[in-house]
Amino acid sequence: MKLDALTVLNTLVLLGILASAFLAAFSKKILSAVIALGVTGVFMALEFILLQAPDVAIAEAAVGAVLSTAIFVIAVRKTTKKEDEEE
Repeated sequence: MKLDALTVLNTLVLLGILASAFLAAFSKKILSAVIALGVTGVFMALEFILLQAPDVAIAEAAVGAVLSTAIFVIAVRKTTKKEDEEE
């Protein structure tokens, strides 16, 4: 059985998707989970590039990796400040 470079790279990206999704699901800290979710989006965009779908990869990178991560980080920061002020 012959493994070419594309198969190895595709396998590594899929393992990265699984690892970062696992970290996002089971992380104790919310900010760490949000960052892991952003990394999952980056790996997904890379997978779409490997599957020769650049339009989907651009959309995933813009929305899945950047925009949603930024919105989640802002929401976590704003809710954390409110909890700290009440105590």
